[in-house]
Amino acid sequence: MGTLCPNVGTPAAHPAPGAAVEFPSRETPQDHRAAMLCPCSAQGGRSRIPAPGGRSRRPTAVPPCDSVSPPRTPLAPAGLEPAARREGGSCSAGDARALPGGNFGGRSGGRGRLPAPWRSASSRWRPRTAPSGCRRPCRAWRRARCALPAGRAGSGAAPQRRLTASPCLLQLGDMVTRQALKGRETAALLRGIFKGSPCSQRSGVLRRLQVYKHCVPLVESGDLHLSKVSEIIGLLMLEARQLPGHALAELASLFVDVIKGGSLTNGKSLELFSTVLTALASSKENLAYGKGELTGEEFKKQLINTLCSSKWDPRCVIHLANMFRDIPLSGEELQFVVEKVLRMFSKLDLQEIPPLVYQLLLLSAKGSKKTVLEGIISFFNQLDKRQKEEQRVPQSVDLEVATMPLDQLRHVEGTVILHIVSVINLDQDLGEELIRHLKTEQQKNPGRALCPFSVALLLSVAVKHRLQEQIFDFLKTSITRSCKDLQFLQASKFLQDLFPQQYDITAVILEVVKNSAFGWDHVTQGLVDLGFSLMESYEPKKPFGGKAADNTYGLSKMPAQQACRLGASILLETFKVHEPIRSDILEQVLNRVLTKAASPVSHFIDLLSNIVVSAPLVLQTSSSKVTETFDNLSFLPIDTVQGLLRAVQGFYDVLRRNSQLASSVMETLLSQIKQYYLPQQDLLPPLKLEGCIMAQGDQIFLKEPLAHLLCCIQHCLAWYKSTVRLCQGAEDDEEEEEEEGVGFEQDFEEMLESVTRRMIKSELEDFELDKSADFSPSSGVGVKNNIYAIQVMGICEVLIEYNFNIGNFSKNKFEDVLGLFTCYNKLSEILREKAGKNKSSLSNKTARSFLSMGFVSTLLTALFRDNAQSHEESLAVLRSSTEFLRYAVSVALQKVQQLEETGQTDGPDGQNPEKMFQNLCKITQVLLWRYTSIPTVVEESGKKKGKSISLLCLEGLLRIFNTVQQLYSAKIPQFLQALDITDGDAEETDINVTEKAAFQIRQFQRSLVNQLSSAEDDFNAKETQSLITVLSTLSKLLDPASQQFLQFLTWTVKVCKENALEDISCCKGLLSLLFSVHVVYKSPVGLLRELAQDIHACLGDIDQDVEVEGRCHFAIVNAKTAAPTVCLLVLGQVDKVLEEVDWLIKKLTSLGSDTSEDSSQASNQSQALEKGVILQLGTLLTVYHELVQTALPAGSCVDTLLRSLSKTYAILTSLIKHYIQACRSSSTTIPGRLEKLVKLSGSHLTPQCYSFITYVQNIHSESLSFVEEKKKKKKEDEAAAVSTVMAKVLRETKPIPNLIFAIEQYEKFLIHLSKKSKVNLMQYMKLSTSRDFRINASVLDSALQERNSEDAENEPHNDQSSTAEQTEENQEPKKKRQRKK
Repeated sequence: MGTLCPNVGTPAAHPAPGAAVEFPSRETPQDHRAAMLCPCSAQGGRSRIPAPGGRSRRPTAVPPCDSVSPPRTPLAPAGLEPAARREGGSCSAGDARALPGGNFGGRSGGRGRLPAPWRSASSRWRPRTAPSGCRRPCRAWRRARCALPAGRAGSGAAPQRRLTASPCLLQLGDMVTRQALKGRETAALLRGIFKGSPCSQRSGVLRRLQVYKHCVPLVESGDLHLSKVSEIIGLLMLEARQLPGHALAELASLFVDVIKGGSLTNGKSLELFSTVLTALASSKENLAYGKGELTGEEFKKQLINTLCSSKWDPRCVIHLANMFRDIPLSGEELQFVVEKVLRMFSKLDLQEIPPLVYQLLLLSAKGSKKTVLEGIISFFNQLDKRQKEEQRVPQSVDLEVATMPLDQLRHVEGTVILHIVSVINLDQDLGEELIRHLKTEQQKNPGRALCPFSVALLLSVAVKHRLQEQIFDFLKTSITRSCKDLQFLQASKFLQDLFPQQYDITAVILEVVKNSAFGWDHVTQGLVDLGFSLMESYEPKKPFGGKAADNTYGLSKMPAQQACRLGASILLETFKVHEPIRSDILEQVLNRVLTKAASPVSHFIDLLSNIVVSAPLVLQTSSSKVTETFDNLSFLPIDTVQGLLRAVQGFYDVLRRNSQLASSVMETLLSQIKQYYLPQQDLLPPLKLEGCIMAQGDQIFLKEPLAHLLCCIQHCLAWYKSTVRLCQGAEDDEEEEEEEGVGFEQDFEEMLESVTRRMIKSELEDFELDKSADFSPSSGVGVKNNIYAIQVMGICEVLIEYNFNIGNFSKNKFEDVLGLFTCYNKLSEILREKAGKNKSSLSNKTARSFLSMGFVSTLLTALFRDNAQSHEESLAVLRSSTEFLRYAVSVALQKVQQLEETGQTDGPDGQNPEKMFQNLCKITQVLLWRYTSIPTVVEESGKKKGKSISLLCLEGLLRIFNTVQQLYSAKIPQFLQALDITDGDAEETDINVTEKAAFQIRQFQRSLVNQLSSAEDDFNAKETQSLITVLSTLSKLLDPASQQFLQFLTWTVKVCKENALEDISCCKGLLSLLFSVHVVYKSPVGLLRELAQDIHACLGDIDQDVEVEGRCHFAIVNAKTAAPTVCLLVLGQVDKVLEEVDWLIKKLTSLGSDTSEDSSQASNQSQALEKGVILQLGTLLTVYHELVQTALPAGSCVDTLLRSLSKTYAILTSLIKHYIQACRSSSTTIPGRLEKLVKLSGSHLTPQCYSFITYVQNIHSESLSFVEEKKKKKKEDEAAAVSTVMAKVLRETKPIPNLIFAIEQYEKFLIHLSKKSKVNLMQYMKLSTSRDFRINASVLDSALQERNSEDAENEPHNDQSSTAEQTEENQEPKKKRQRKK
């Protein structure tokens, strides 16, 4: 009986299984190469399809498509059974190529194996007998009874209609495989199959589906040429849209199963998958799913959801990301896909990340840009953190934990940045989204937003000028905000406990500079632009008519100053790392020095100096620009010129290393000095000073700085003796050069000896300089005399250094040194005396010493610390002169001050940081020994005038401690080690900074205690202030967690409690020390409350009938210091606490808007911040409770307190607004501590504020009444005093309306919060009548009557004309307008 054709529904006459197939006479089965088609698809069971090559072949009769009886074949070899293949067996190459997938299973590694979802479900069945009549029994048997798996969508999809494959369809697949493997026209064969398989018929759908299921593993096998694969996939994509919905669903489900099973090898078939999904989404057919039905779009969504929830083979992630670009996705589906791809980053090899990132960026054109950028930045941020952790971990850590080499990571990051920049060039919205995302993230978590990778990315994008301004504005704002945050955190232990992790954007950006050395050329231009932008935006400000007060080398306390220094650091480090852009950076610096002459350029000059020191030869590559700069020196301000000259002194060290230039340099100097040297030995003075000046009209200029020339000769001669002669003496063949060198060396020595002898003999009259000479800077003669005096003093100092160095502790030489100093000191006294009379700022400037820093350290050591018996007689000559000892210490103080302000000193090695540090250590040893050995009290008894040596030593120590912390912070351990003579052999690793600093602190503590306990006549306020400042400076070296720090804090509190200091400056210094130490240990609010209680007890209550409890915590608070000194200090510290609280509230607001995965952690942090804020404010309210009840004197205390109260209520309002926002966003309940805070403000602050306002108005009314009495006297000489008092009253009462407005705003938002939270917070607030500003009619009438009576008394009797009346009427409104002002 014939089988039933599924397409027709009627019995069809088919040959019996195994029956011979009849062919027309002209064709044979061997010639037939077309696919065997079902007879149902054509009339008479035959069909014509084009054969390969375009020739038409006659139809071939084939078995029916729904035949279920397998052909009879012999037994299949056991090794080739399907189950055996599943268990790891293999077959021969010839048999494998006959399988539906080509040679699946015939290659090592399983690449040719048929993917599991594509295998026949019935291949598990293994008959022991094969059907007969099969010419290829193995292959025919394998394909017998192959049933295609049911379509499903993941785990929850219900099976679609099962389409069963017959042997003829399997043979059809064999034919396609053979055709493709032989490289023949497979596309023509497939087109023929599709043409003969219309989708309107079930058999046509079946054949099409079988072809699809066969071709997909075929193209994935890797056996076909790429062009053949593209040909097949292109044709399949073209025909896919004709498939019905259920077939598309089954095909798509099988794709999902393949991806889940990890069976994709090269991803070639995914182009087809995207087409299938796209066609499925547009299908109008309802598809069965579970117990219901889904539309094509819903079915596609379910497939994508299932696919993104399953495991992906890392090898196919890039192909899948590329595939999703071609699929229409909703926003939710795109989010699923993007998040899945981002999760796969950690599972891929690092080298595979850049291409995947590129595909993801292209995919972001559909949407989810924020998610893509956030995921990429977060991934590399984590990699950088892991890399840092690995660098900190010792080498013994398990190697399996290590991630990747540093250079490999940096190159991958650079490639990814280039990909992002290239996509942003095509899609500007992506760049806008990047900036928008980082701005939002920076508010919540700066460390997560601005990491080294994201900063490098921003700088690379900033090269495009369209986004450069936005990016630089964002970076500059972030930098200043980070500096401000870091400043808050470093200054407060309270904040450090709440924020244990401190984010420093300065370190992040400098790390980007370091990372850019790994070939990040696309970042360097952005770094340079950012550096100059920071330096220009936050350059030092020049006050009107004055000099810029910015100290580049000092501790930068303002965020703007820190940002400017960061810009300089970026440029300097980039200059060191990237050699190709060095010339560009140097030229830009010089351009700004020239073009910004009107504004301060000290920061650019300092940068230029550092550049020259780091790479001196770079000036040669930019010689034209350097020459242009020096050609314009005459047009630049004097400060700029001096700075430029100091900056290029780096050439001195370079040239000094070249000994071949020594002879020529020395000869040049000799010929130059001979122009001014008088060889006659009896002539005084020995030098022609008149040749050093030049007159132009009425102006006198210095043409030749003779003292500088002599100084240069002295240093070069010393260097020549110590270096060049030794080198030449070791070479026998340099005898001629040696003799030549000895010649000019002898000339110099004879000349300096003669000048020394004659300078000692010379009197001031020989230089036309005596006490009667004119030194006024306003006259030409005075300018000339000033130039002469400075040159003579400089020459004396040069000769002092020269003779001391060559004297070898000779008594005669030291007598010469003292004689030279006598000449110097006479001129110095005259200039000091004349400067005091002239009262000129220029005249008061002390001339800069010509002594070198190295000599100063040597001289001080010899004067105070040299105990050698052989040196005692000669040093006694110098030690006998107290003036000379004071001079030596004063010069040391001047040199340290110059180093502190400019980072360098005059003379040799002045720009050598290491040499300067060594000299500082030597000077500190001497000054410290001198101060601690000889007390000031002993020395002051014999002092005539000027500061004592001990006090000068103390000032020098203070400057040195500051300088070391600013310029040599990394060398602080070595510095403290150098001061401890008893432990000089300790290794650097064993140095405990806290212990060493504590030892030095104890010495100054003893000195301070001695001062405080001394008699009133012996008390030295200046020394006490200096001691307090020294202790404050050294306390910064103590570890706040150490026992030494706690001991110092306890000692400071004890001193303040037990000493009733009445000196205002010392009181201020001691309390400032107490606050600075206390805030590093814990919050100072408790301390402030005790001080406020003491102030209240000292000054009394605003209500005179109230007697304040006589409690005293600190003796330093007394009648002389309570107001304004202590009160203003307390209010200043209160303002700092308020700034911290305000900063915390802003952080609370940003944390409240955090919706990221770490929102739970942010919630816990928010609760901790809220608790800290409320506790701080609660204690501050008790401080104000004391102060607003204190009878403060009118003036600065009242004004500062009123402004501070306004600020407090504004901060309270901000806190209430935060809770209002929290109640809006969630069902947050008000914490009990907030309710207590509101209650405290209503009971202990607001009523007292209104009472204090009344008190202030009363004391000002008294002042006004006093003014009215003054008016009645009509004294002209008191008119100015009267107007001053009125202006003062108006100024001091101005904060009162602001305070009342702040209180009302606070109560207004309390009402809002009460409504939102259903808690009546206003029950604690009491309204006061002080806010009522209505006019009191009775008081106004009495005042007007009194005024009219006064006017009537002052009118002349019966002599008032109408003109006078008119004038008085016109004047009255003017007086009212003045009062409004």
